[in-house]
Amino acid sequence: MAARRYTLGELVRLLGGELRGDPAVEVARVATLQGAGPDAISFFHRADYAAELQATAAAAVIVGPPHEAATAKPRIVTDNPYLYFARAAALLHPAEAVAPGVAASAIVDATARIDPAASIGPHAVVGPHAAVGAGTVIGAGCVLGSHVQVGAQTLLYARVVLYERTVLGSRCIVHSGAVIGSDGFGFAPDGGRWAKIPQIGAVVIGDDVELGANVTIDRGAIDDTVIEDGVKIDNQVQVAHNCRIGAHTVVAGCAGIAGSTVIGKHCIIGGAANLAGHITIADGTVVAGGTSITRSIRQADTYVGVFPFDRRKEWLRNSAHLRHLDDLVRRIAALERAGAPRAGN
Repeated sequence: MAARRYTLGELVRLLGGELRGDPAVEVARVATLQGAGPDAISFFHRADYAAELQATAAAAVIVGPPHEAATAKPRIVTDNPYLYFARAAALLHPAEAVAPGVAASAIVDATARIDPAASIGPHAVVGPHAAVGAGTVIGAGCVLGSHVQVGAQTLLYARVVLYERTVLGSRCIVHSGAVIGSDGFGFAPDGGRWAKIPQIGAVVIGDDVELGANVTIDRGAIDDTVIEDGVKIDNQVQVAHNCRIGAHTVVAGCAGIAGSTVIGKHCIIGGAANLAGHITIADGTVVAGGTSITRSIRQADTYVGVFPFDRRKEWLRNSAHLRHLDDLVRRIAALERAGAPRAGN
């Protein structure tokens, strides 16, 4: 529910953009073009939604300059309608305020440092020497291990677990079921058995990071696993030990990132993508959903590929041939242009 109604004039003063229409028109919520009513503002940025734009009951629409004349409704013109819509949504639908303090059922170690402006929810556990910053909300049933550090204005939804020595920055959001700092998958063969390799690193997460529900990030085996500022990770993503994810990279749902992989800044990793261990991904790389990356990417581009599984030896041979397929096609075309007989003639 919106905290209050805003006029279009107020939105423009607060968020920018150019208004076309009556500045006194009021909106109380954001909505899709199809779901909007006369109290809502929506956005339009793709021509294939032109029919929905004409039929919408929205009070106003956010549009880009190319679509300024696409509707006669009151409209705010901006270079990035989707981003403007996001900012309007944050303004019209603010997060529910949480009162500071420690719930009676929470367990907080005497050595922990909890800022007076922080909120610790029911049945949460905060371990020895942990620290929680101002304005941070620790949801019901969360567990913070010893020496965990959580910055200011961060939100942990219910049942998040931060293992010992995890560092989480300011203005982060961590959704329910996330487990940060669990042991990496490290075992040494020992005469037909497996000997556990102690995982002595930690997880260090920067500011303005969002982690989806049931995300798992393993602590480093020796050095730390690092998630830099502004990274956004979707639900059910696995980040293995000793990985490093560069600032402002986004990772979509169900992706798997194997150990010691280094992903650059401003990358996009698609849903269900798989990245092999001990590789490096260049800044600005896009990996399409479902793609398996098995070697380092040194040059930023968009990478995509689905290959049928096979016995390893045959798969490697066919994969090697596939990489030269374009060159082979060109060579055959050149031979045909030169008058060489086609196969079977």
